[in-house]
Amino acid sequence: MSGVKISISVTNQTWPEGPTGLRDNLIKVAEAADLAGLDTLWVPDHLLQADPTVSADATDMLEAYTTLGFLAARTERVRLGAMVTAVTFRPPALLIKAVTSLDVLTGGRAWLGIGAGYHGEEADRMGLPLGPVAERFERLEETLELAQRMWRGDQRPFEGKHYRLSAPTGLPLPLSGHPPILIGGDGEKKTLRLVAKYADACNLFDIPDGGATVRRKLAVLARHCADLGRPYQEITKTLAMRLGPTETSEEFVRRVRDQAKLGIDHVGLVMSQAWTPETIKVLAAAVPELAEVEPNREPPESAV
Repeated sequence: MSGVKISISVTNQTWPEGPTGLRDNLIKVAEAADLAGLDTLWVPDHLLQADPTVSADATDMLEAYTTLGFLAARTERVRLGAMVTAVTFRPPALLIKAVTSLDVLTGGRAWLGIGAGYHGEEADRMGLPLGPVAERFERLEETLELAQRMWRGDQRPFEGKHYRLSAPTGLPLPLSGHPPILIGGDGEKKTLRLVAKYADACNLFDIPDGGATVRRKLAVLARHCADLGRPYQEITKTLAMRLGPTETSEEFVRRVRDQAKLGIDHVGLVMSQAWTPETIKVLAAAVPELAEVEPNREPPESAV
């Protein structure tokens, strides 16, 4: 693994043409991301707009896995995933089957992006289950355990506290061995420990505090890895960032270089506006430069 990877998340799906232009605009963005050398194209797994900078009642929002299946047929190289699926949205075997199907149909380009869930207003408005926090984390861990078993072809009965499956079957098995797992959220006691135990990637947030929060979160992750005997370097450290509406590729590269010094090796970008091929050109110019940037692979000093 070398350089810093760039991804985008299509959180705003409202283009000027409205729903009649949604299909064509989404195709243009996906094809531009594929050609630009971006690592992953993410879509949000929400039924309502969750970006606090955009109105939930004035923006379109497609269902995530239907959209990912559509994008699979329109791309050849870029990886695809949901950023991220709340564990309560779907029965675990259905979610695992959806991600496995995406992996097979894309030739091994799928992610499992998953989290405990948090959006109480969305759950209330749309009639979605959202239990107590402790229960959601129990369900998250059981789902991660089940995914690993199904991806190994293990059909033994699964007996968890919340889920019981008599013979979970995951055929066809993923082409990628297993889709990489990204766990959303940066809670220090539960989420980052689950990252250390099960995940291939964490997802931190770009907070304007000079990198203090990122350093602290990575130090916590490193301690969990040490406790569990997991090499810290195995985990991809992703950071959610916003691309400014007038930001140049040079300005963006400078920002990412600073994050790489902290240990970030993958940035996932959102915009309050809908993505266009023109905005992706800003990132395309940055891809080769950031491929030469070597992120800091060592744990923060406070974790040593």
